[in-house]
Parts: sequence; C-alpha cells; structure tokens
Amino acid sequence: MIEILTPAELARAKETGALVAGILQSLKHRTTVGTNLLDIDRWTAAMIREAGAQSCYVDYEPSFGRGPFGHYICTAVNDAVLHGLPHDYTLADGDLLTLDLAVSKRGVAADSAISFIVGDSAAPESVAMIDATERALRAGIAAAGPGGRIGDISHAIGSVLSEAGYPINTQFGGHGIGSTMHQDPHVPNTGRPGRGYKLRPGLLLALEPWVMADTAELITDADGWTLRSATGCRTAHSEHTIAITDDGAEILTLPA
Repeated sequence: MIEILTPAELARAKETGALVAGILQSLKHRTTVGTNLLDIDRWTAAMIREAGAQSCYVDYEPSFGRGPFGHYICTAVNDAVLHGLPHDYTLADGDLLTLDLAVSKRGVAADSAISFIVGDSAAPESVAMIDATERALRAGIAAAGPGGRIGDISHAIGSVLSEAGYPINTQFGGHGIGSTMHQDPHVPNTGRPGRGYKLRPGLLLALEPWVMADTAELITDADGWTLRSATGCRTAHSEHTIAITDDGAEILTLPA
C-alpha cells in the first residue's frame, strides 16, 4: 500500500515527527555509562503515554520477527544494527548505541533512528561510520523531490556509503510510512537513478541508511528479533521521516 497524505494528514505527521525527534533527543541526553537498555525502554514508554501517542512496536508482529516485539524502542548495541530488542544490558564506556523509534499520534506515524557513542571513549572508526550514515541520509533527502524516483534516493545513499568503503545490505532499508509504520515503496540503500516509484507531493518516506563495518551479511540473534553483523563488527544506523512536497523533501523528525 502506498499512501498520499492530505494537507490535514501532513500537519498531523509533522506533529508526530516532532514528538519522535524530541523523545530521541531526550533519551540521548539521559543515556550514560551505566544506563540499562530496559531503563531506556521504560523512559520511552512513559514519554509516549504522556504525549497521548501510541507505540508502533509493542504489538508489532511481522514475518521477520518472533512474536510481538513487546517493547517501545529498538536498542542496538555495537554489532547489533536493526530491530534491537531491549534486554538487561548495562551500557559501557565506548559502546555504540542505536536508538530506533516509531510512534503514531492522531492516526499518523513517524520513524527515526540515531546512533551515538556512550561515554567518552569514542573509537575513530565508530565515529566515521556514524558520520557516513548521516551523510548518506542527507544525500538521500537531497535527492528526494517531486518528479524524481525512488532509485534517485537509493543511488544517492548508496554512493555515499560505497565511497566510504562500507558493504551495503539490501534486505532492509527505507520504506513508505503514513497511517501505519511500514508501507510501500521499499527504499533500498543502493540503486539506479531514474528507476522505481515516482515521487509525489504528500508521500511520506522513512529513509534509513545503515551499515556494518566489514560485511553485508546479517544474522538473527537468539531473541528472534535483533539483527547483528555476521562477523561481529560494529554497525551504525541513521533515519529520518520525510515528506515529499512541491518544493522538495521536508524532514519531519529533525530535532528542534
């Protein structure tokens, strides 16, 4: 299903996007060495409830997961990159943490992810990997304009990641979003320009470049959800929800 939002729906999407961005920034500031992943999940649940919003994750049960997700945020540490199931783990100095959050409010969802280093021991290669995903995300957003195509976005993202030397996995990528979290079209993190679905004003997309340092192969953790690098290398992930407008792409999950 591909949804094209009305102006009224787009206004609600902006509200949801601002909420997601605000929660993620609050969590980033609260997360320190010694924070437990389950604490992050509890903080997230409380902020969602206080905002009168709904989690897109807690009851989510797709084909690639094992049963309902059961938590409010994805917390991926070091070699984990996607769908990180919160568990009893205390963050250490130098851990690379990705927080991925999707929330629905007033019938419209927004989705965003940030990666950052916990504490003061920031390995240069980890900082460079996070930076590459952020630059790829900016490139994808710049390529997302009315009349363009999904392949233009994918090509822009993939070019940055490839030039930075990272293998690219195409099993999981960006996606349409609207009344539900995951919709068509799929937005792979590499592609050919001029191909794929034609972008139209009112279309919402969640763009999410993610990489693993030295592999494109994923393995599924014993929890049935968390996806990790097959080699145990570190990973990074950045994501924004954007709206296609007559003037280009508007970022809905940009921090205030």
